[in-house]
Amino acid sequence: MGQLLKPTALVVEDDGDQRVLVAALLEECDLKVVECETAEAAAVAMEHLRDTLVMIFVDVNLAGHMNGVELARLARQKLPHVSVVLPLQMTTNQTGSHDFLARVDADQYEWNAADNMRGVSVTVAG
Repeated sequence: MGQLLKPTALVVEDDGDQRVLVAALLEECDLKVVECETAEAAAVAMEHLRDTLVMIFVDVNLAGHMNGVELARLARQKLPHVSVVLPLQMTTNQTGSHDFLARVDADQYEWNAADNMRGVSVTVAG
């Protein structure tokens, strides 16, 4: 019999503490979580996870040559069924504009790690 695969979330964050925190929150939502420090590593992981990947949580500024917005565009192009989440606090502070969100078709959420630890529920929708 075929094994039912658990839906997977990809967390892309170069700050280790933030990455672990986000991963823990998503695991509480019964998602398998794969963590990456760079967008380049995440792009490779996306290909391997394409059958189970339902969500990508990505910081805007990342170590490496590709940033989170570029990764979000790549994800929307290659895996349009996958939800892409860019934390709103990060996108507002680091880009100064919400205009680019329309171009990558990404979901945005207010993100404050300490506040978001309480009463978290995640709905995964494409």
